[in-house]
Amino acid sequence: MPNHLTAELSSDLQSHVFELLAYGETSEKVVTELCRKAEEFAPDAICSVLTVDKDRCLRPLAAPSLPESYSQALRGLRIGPMVGSCGAAAYLGQPVETPDIETDERWRDYKHLALPLGLRACWSSPLKARDGRVIGTFAFYFRSRRGPNDRERAIVERCTHLCALTIEHEEIERRLHDLAYLDSFTELPNRSSFDVQLARATQSQNPSFALMLCDVDHLKEVNDTLGHAGGDEVVRTIASRLKSLAPSMSAFRLGGDEFAVLVESCSSEADLHAAFNIIRSVVEQPLYYANQSLMPSLTAGGALYGPDGKDSDTLARNASFALDHGKEHSPGGFIRFRADLRNAITARVQAVRDVAEALAEDRLLPYYQPIVRLDTMAIVGVEALARIVTRDGEIIAAGQFQDALTDPRIASEITACMLRKVAADIRSWLDFGIPFQHVGFNVSSPDFRFGNLGTSIEEAFNRERVPLKHLILEVTETVFMGGRDNHVALAVKELRKKGVIVALDDFGTGYASLTHLLTFPVDVLKIDKSFVDGIVCDPQSGVIVGAVIDIAQQLGMKVVTEGIETEEQAVRLLSLGCILGQGYHYGRPAPMSTTTELLKRLAQRPGREAASRERRAARG
Repeated sequence: MPNHLTAELSSDLQSHVFELLAYGETSEKVVTELCRKAEEFAPDAICSVLTVDKDRCLRPLAAPSLPESYSQALRGLRIGPMVGSCGAAAYLGQPVETPDIETDERWRDYKHLALPLGLRACWSSPLKARDGRVIGTFAFYFRSRRGPNDRERAIVERCTHLCALTIEHEEIERRLHDLAYLDSFTELPNRSSFDVQLARATQSQNPSFALMLCDVDHLKEVNDTLGHAGGDEVVRTIASRLKSLAPSMSAFRLGGDEFAVLVESCSSEADLHAAFNIIRSVVEQPLYYANQSLMPSLTAGGALYGPDGKDSDTLARNASFALDHGKEHSPGGFIRFRADLRNAITARVQAVRDVAEALAEDRLLPYYQPIVRLDTMAIVGVEALARIVTRDGEIIAAGQFQDALTDPRIASEITACMLRKVAADIRSWLDFGIPFQHVGFNVSSPDFRFGNLGTSIEEAFNRERVPLKHLILEVTETVFMGGRDNHVALAVKELRKKGVIVALDDFGTGYASLTHLLTFPVDVLKIDKSFVDGIVCDPQSGVIVGAVIDIAQQLGMKVVTEGIETEEQAVRLLSLGCILGQGYHYGRPAPMSTTTELLKRLAQRPGREAASRERRAARG
């Protein structure tokens, strides 16, 4: 081939390819144009380009002069030394010339594809990336039995370089796109991709879709039990299952354990619930890991385009409101956004902010409600209840900032602050010589999960030199039952070993099983106010309370009834064998100064309880 033709060809092909790449054309478009140019310079040749995928299989990229049926017949063929000229060239990494397709052994299983098209010879060259990987093949077919001439060799030499450059360029572009829009951990589209797709959906003509946000249930417990590798496997498995959803449901991983699903053709709440049921059926299948069977599940919140928002930010925010509400009130289920949820979430956010400010400004303090002997009216202990003093001096009861306790960090900080102040108050009472016995102290699930409760208790009480026997830890049935792998019960047992007294609080409001009296490591049973309310006029309430008191006492537990508001209730409880109680009838929660004066006057003196037992025994 004359040098001037070689230079002309090289310059023409290269400038054409670079121009197409600069305009952002696909590799298929660029290589197709390259094939046409090559066929112009080599009119006896029919050009074909195949790529090799990660599974080492052939994929048609361009063959403008061959029937589509021929290219598709090669799709998915695994490369190998006997897989025609292209399969062999890719496998061997070197050119393969086949002057006669009909007689060549490499074509034995494939010549029936080529010969009917008049293809008699083939010459295929591997396309290599800069790192040496074979990424495709460039082939010339001929309609006569022959090999390539010098001109055709020169053309192919230039074309293979430009083809490899084009394919590798698209590989790099795809890799950069994946880094930007694909979650590498799960291979689902990531948050950036979600933002683009959600915006595109809201801007489409006549949009009809819904957004569903989902959180993985109990992932922390899986991490605690099986390690983070177990949690990772749960997330990956859920992602894999979400990939299998119908094309009308596009899944994304937003980060951590949060996923999003865009549901097309979804215009009603019924459609949303139907979509969640499909997601649930796909996700909630057994997963086996480390010889254990797990059942993954999701909690979801959803918002419909239109009634729940018409722009990306509003839809995402409202779906998030619904998800937050679902995690708190309907774990494992689905909640659609409602306007009142926004109000509830806003109130909770404000409550968290208010409590955080109160903690920072030291405006959280304990109030104390007396626990008395019903027969003598002597105070045997108090229960510490959190209060906030506003900047205007108003006292805010815990019920008014209850929403803030859903934030584990805030709940743990409240507990730590209260422990420090309660320990200091107990120290003061002991220093005053008050015959003080116990302070009841409420704890919640976050204290066991995040708050390092045992350490906080010991540090606070050791700092004030207060024996742990003066602390009654009040734990509800719900908190006991909410702990995975008995971690709450185990933590409580450790605290009891150190002298802390433990009470089962609000008995009757949680799971309310009498078997809990046998299984929970407690010393005191506190019967909830709901049983006390009807004890005077409802005989059945009396029977139930009497039975619980009898069982608890036979198990060696002390019993305290909560919420006593009238003398009639106190008399009735005393007749049922209940000795200890608390409620507004005996005193409302009061600050430390008021409680100190009350204890000075009414605290039970040492030996008084023993004397009372002796008097009751003598009367019996």
